[in-house]
Amino acid sequence: MPRLPAPLTLPPDSAAPRRKSSLRRRRRTEAATAWAFVSPAVLVIVGLSVVPVIWSLLLSFRASDLVTPSRWVGLDNYRALAQDPHFHEAVQNTLVYTLLYVPLSIVAGLALALVLNRRIRFVGLYRTLFFVPFVVSATAQGVLFSFVLDPEFGAANSVLHHLGVSAQGFLTDPSQALYVLVVITLWSGTGLCTVVYLAALQDVPPELIEAARLDGARGRHVLRHVTLPALAPVSVFLLLWQTIQALQVFDLVYVTTKGGPLGSTTVIVYFIWEQAFKNFTAGYGAAAAYVLALALFLMAALLRIVRGRARTAAVTS
Repeated sequence: MPRLPAPLTLPPDSAAPRRKSSLRRRRRTEAATAWAFVSPAVLVIVGLSVVPVIWSLLLSFRASDLVTPSRWVGLDNYRALAQDPHFHEAVQNTLVYTLLYVPLSIVAGLALALVLNRRIRFVGLYRTLFFVPFVVSATAQGVLFSFVLDPEFGAANSVLHHLGVSAQGFLTDPSQALYVLVVITLWSGTGLCTVVYLAALQDVPPELIEAARLDGARGRHVLRHVTLPALAPVSVFLLLWQTIQALQVFDLVYVTTKGGPLGSTTVIVYFIWEQAFKNFTAGYGAAAAYVLALALFLMAALLRIVRGRARTAAVTS
């Protein structure tokens, strides 16, 4: 019988271990180079974010005026917050401000976006004009409206006088000041909702709208059953974003009313600033700040759960 040919075998590669070792050295060098570029940003983030968060958390369990040595008081700051009527008033003012500003800004932004999404003359100019107030700083807004709403020399009372309406106190009236702040914030904050909704309206499938119209759906039915469901993720984002912004309002209050009159515009962040840097009770202010942080965390977690359930329901349906 003929002999079968011997199988071909390759000699062992003696250079393979050296290549693996070289590859590991190259990866270590690349990692070291990457960390060399990233480390300044990491140090800034740790130094300006992580360290202050941990330090303020520890501070909330101490009695400190930021000058003299502090002492450990445990949960006394949090117990005092639970019994502080001024803190309760600040929480109430913040909730009223949030419950008014957030839905009004979202509804107004959606309405303006629906109007500006049409093909009308000078639509680009209109979009710009509605967005410009959003980029104006809260400090500039406060100074501007302090002049406009001045009870004696402001332009607003001059207009009301010509209309036969008696002069209003606006920011100096305890029954009006908080609502006036809501109106001022709506003037600037609605622009963001408008722009975000305008961008989202561009992604609504036109074939769905056309199919709904062919089936006999009118404008309000198309809006309810086609447009609004398509905008639901954007609405959840705006709800979370606007709520966080409302709970953190400070600049406008500081510039216009400084928490007055009679504490009617004292919101949580202004209360924190007042306790820490005006009354020099930094530990007490830090405790109030962590109560606000916990509220924001719970709200974000709740909205995330609701959004997840909505997505699950949409997939299963």
